[in-house]
Amino acid sequence: MIDVIGTDAGAPASLPEALQGLVRQADLVAAPQRMQPALQQWLEGRCSTRCINSDDPISLCKSLTDLNSNQRGVVLASGDPLWFGIGRVLIERLGRESLRFHPGPSSLQMAFARLGRPWQNAEWISLHGRDSAPLIQRLQQRPSALAVITDPSRGGVDDVRGILRSSGLEASYALWLFEALGHGDERVQCLSSAEPVPTDLNPLHLVVLLAEPPSDPIQDLLPLFGLDDGLFLQHQDRPGLMTKREVRIQLLADLRLPQQGVLWDLGAGTGSVGLEALRLRPQLQLFAVEQRSGGGTLIQANAKRLGVKPADVIEAKALSALDQMPTPDRVLLGGGGRQRAELLQAVIDRMNPGGVVVIPMANVEALAELRPLLDNASWSIQISQQQAYRGQPLADGTRLAPMNPVFILSGTKAQG
Repeated sequence: MIDVIGTDAGAPASLPEALQGLVRQADLVAAPQRMQPALQQWLEGRCSTRCINSDDPISLCKSLTDLNSNQRGVVLASGDPLWFGIGRVLIERLGRESLRFHPGPSSLQMAFARLGRPWQNAEWISLHGRDSAPLIQRLQQRPSALAVITDPSRGGVDDVRGILRSSGLEASYALWLFEALGHGDERVQCLSSAEPVPTDLNPLHLVVLLAEPPSDPIQDLLPLFGLDDGLFLQHQDRPGLMTKREVRIQLLADLRLPQQGVLWDLGAGTGSVGLEALRLRPQLQLFAVEQRSGGGTLIQANAKRLGVKPADVIEAKALSALDQMPTPDRVLLGGGGRQRAELLQAVIDRMNPGGVVVIPMANVEALAELRPLLDNASWSIQISQQQAYRGQPLADGTRLAPMNPVFILSGTKAQG
């Protein structure tokens, strides 16, 4: 039996007495090179114990295999050997039946301990030897707490910051940097987007991203349109469920917004499209409808952040709200679910002459269902597919990460 013992920075002296006993009784003790001086000093006088370097897992496994049945082996590893540690390699090469694991505190446990924050609901992802695409996708789901096991050889914390920036989410997360956790030169700091990464960054580092409400924007500094996704407040239980910036820009163009008139935003979500339309055309009357509980409050909060005022925000199913609103000149039909066809027919029946309806869709089945309604009404039709890519850092370069494609069906009612 080979004992694999997880340690902290003070090992072996900081190990519990029972585990110290296992080390003392071992014929062979393997440990990382950085732990060797402390180990040698602690074992001083025990000439029968052989110490070897464990940094090369293949050589380590060979040395452990050479032990005879009467010899004891111990492997000292940082943290939990079965969490991104040496445990996986040992199991693959030696078999789990010959191994006994004694986990120590993992870097994730230590990071959240330093924050003084419960972490049972935290998410984590590793970038060690991996592409950054999974991190990009995970951030779109807007987790409340996300630990990132960085890979210094592929950018480390700079990689994470670049992904946050290119995703438009810098304002939505506090970035905590943890270096050399448990060691004498441990350093913990929260880096603002303007602060540079330390020039003496320890390669033993990880990042924890904590979601926080974005600060109120300075309205005069905002772009005319195409606001970053991270500027909008979102539902806590459905983060990331909003019209992304690239699609939002296209929808605003397809709506061909008039100077004045009535705009319905049906299935408004966070209100992002309708509120940006008000920033472009302040004299429009925006009626935003969202059925999710709390949706009305969220849209009003986003409107206040952007300095615009909708004519009305209605928290109800769209079909039940149509009679409360004046006849539209423009309609963005983003919701409706299974009632979307019925909702589109109601829009067709109510639309003012020359009016435009724009419908973003995630699947071709919706296109097949809705287009005939516009054809039957003799509306002119445009169909497009919006497929955008965002540049994301990849080692020393940049990769283009695809976003979900969106079909856009637009219909225009004849004048008079």
